[in-house]
Amino acid sequence: MGLRVLAAMSGGVDSAVAAARIAEAGHDVTGVHLALSANPQSHRTGARGCCTIEDSRDARRAADVIGIPFYIWDMAERFQRDVVEDFVAEYAAGRTPNPCLRCNEKIKFAAVLDRALALGFDAVATGHHARLVDGVLSRSVDQGKDQSYVLGVLTREQLGHAIFPLGDSTKAEVRAEAARRGLTVADKPDSHDICFIADGDTRGFLAERLGAAQGPIVDQSGAVVGSHQGAHGFTIGQRKGLRIDRPAADGRPRYVLSIEPVSNTVKVGPRSALEVTSITCGSPVWNGPSAGGELTVQLRAHGEVYGCRYAEAEGGLRIDLDRPATGVAAGQAAVLYSGATVVGSATIVSAS
Repeated sequence: MGLRVLAAMSGGVDSAVAAARIAEAGHDVTGVHLALSANPQSHRTGARGCCTIEDSRDARRAADVIGIPFYIWDMAERFQRDVVEDFVAEYAAGRTPNPCLRCNEKIKFAAVLDRALALGFDAVATGHHARLVDGVLSRSVDQGKDQSYVLGVLTREQLGHAIFPLGDSTKAEVRAEAARRGLTVADKPDSHDICFIADGDTRGFLAERLGAAQGPIVDQSGAVVGSHQGAHGFTIGQRKGLRIDRPAADGRPRYVLSIEPVSNTVKVGPRSALEVTSITCGSPVWNGPSAGGELTVQLRAHGEVYGCRYAEAEGGLRIDLDRPATGVAAGQAAVLYSGATVVGSATIVSAS
């Protein structure tokens, strides 16, 4: 007997093919589009943004082609509170959040899954490129599109009610299948960047909400080398847009080394000063097998992978890297892997 599955349909090609595969497998599928904006735009701007009126219409057309019921759920208030306001608050505190990760944690696999289970559904299916192998989260076969990192915050219970139908396919295969199925989104561009900042201007978005506050840009000696209009406009490892008054003595580029929100100070220095080998993390989530053997850690979405060791300490983790990493920012997730399998994740607090 098939499962009752709620298919989250964003209006893109991945979620449309995911819903089609689940329906074809004999499950009782209902499509749902999440309205995440209180004032959605009519159209997307190329590959930027999502959750527009156009996206909801594309999702409905895909559901019609597949032959499944379709609904729109208004999640705008919850999304504003748990994702957008969290994003702004994290930057105000000098951290660099990952809103896609937070959306998966708080919206798709908390609010949506809770409602789905209450309505009698057995699982939620999404178009994420990741695999569940015997209930354990693993990387997609398409390494370039793998999204296991942004799903690493999910608990074992949440994963037990999740279905990721695309994990064994490449993105090219998904698009080709969409075309064969007659889905009009087959060639629709992937959304990227931050979905609720459609123009891509994160600094402008934050300035509008947090205001301007002039502060110093200092070098490692503490000497003032420039000024800014808000420390919230920077992230660790940033090179461009620093507007430094004086070049470095060696003539090489300088990068953001630290952000101090209380004093509104941004410290810059050479790339070598960004290198860290020890990372302190909080709020660990263990959703895979017991950690053993050789482990790796991924420190940002689509970032490099590092060999590592870890130790639990004071309710968190200390992760020691086999080689230095750069641009490690507080607020991002550290996701631990054993081979292609996710072992768990934690939130980066500091690095040295």
